[in-house]
This record gives sequence, C-alpha cells and structure tokens, in this order.
Amino acid sequence: MGDDRVDLILEQWARERPDLDHSPLAIVGRLARATRQIEDALRVNQRRFGLTPDEFDVLATLRREGVPFEMNPCDLGESMLISSGTVTHRLDKLEKRGLVARRPDPGDRRSVLVSLTPEGRELQDTAMASHVELEARLLGGLSDRQRSDLARLLKRLSATAVAD
Repeated sequence: MGDDRVDLILEQWARERPDLDHSPLAIVGRLARATRQIEDALRVNQRRFGLTPDEFDVLATLRREGVPFEMNPCDLGESMLISSGTVTHRLDKLEKRGLVARRPDPGDRRSVLVSLTPEGRELQDTAMASHVELEARLLGGLSDRQRSDLARLLKRLSATAVAD
C-alpha cells in the first residue's frame, strides 16, 4: 500500500524531532483517521433510515435485549453509557415517532419500561442488516485472519490503554 497522510506526518516529525520515537503516531493517527471515516459512513447509512446515531443506538440496545425488547430507562442508559437525562431526551424523540413505547413497570411503581414498537423493531432490523453489511464492506480489504487479528489487538488495546 502506498503512502498516506500519516506517512507524510511521520516523515516531517522524523526530520524535525529525530530525538523522539514517532512510531505511536503511525498507529494512533491511523486509528483516529479510520474511526472518523467509519463513523461518517455509518452516520450516512443510518440517515438512510431516518435515524441519528443516537436513535440507532437506543433501538439497537432494545433489540439486542431480546423478547420482549424492553428495558427500564436506567438499564438502558447504563448499557449505552449515557445519563438519565440523555436517555429521556432520546426516548421522547423516538416515542413521538412511534418507534418506542413506555408503560408503567409492574415490578416498580416508580419506574417505567421502554419497549420497541412493532414499527421500531422492523426499522431496527432493516437498519441493522444494512449496518452490518456496510461494516463488512468497510473491512473488505482485510482477510478473515487479518480481521480476527485486528479484533484481538483492538480488544487488548481497549483493555490496556489508559491515559494519565
């Protein structure tokens, strides 16, 4: 594969600061660039279904929960790593569109349960199939072995990368 923008940046730093090890830039720079490209492609794909990434996330979280595709808002927020206020805002928008419904939680009178409506489930199933297909195309330049290696390495990086 030919040079990319990161190669140029590495060459410039090697010239300007030969005293530093620039090798981390090759990885972190390319990870950041790939992340932006992937997120942009996924955002465009989600828009095809009338969804924002946040809305897609809510519907996907409920869908992967399994039958009856419902959760309380607290668990939903924990699963998506967002605050309860953010959950409420997202749910309000999706409920207005008829994609989720809220009902009192029979096990806790102070809480509600949020569930996918049939329309929400159908939309999520269609959007998810397209999402996975797009991700496969985005990784199409890698062999199965390379994909497996990359997944393993990224999992390790996620588990060990900590900023001071």
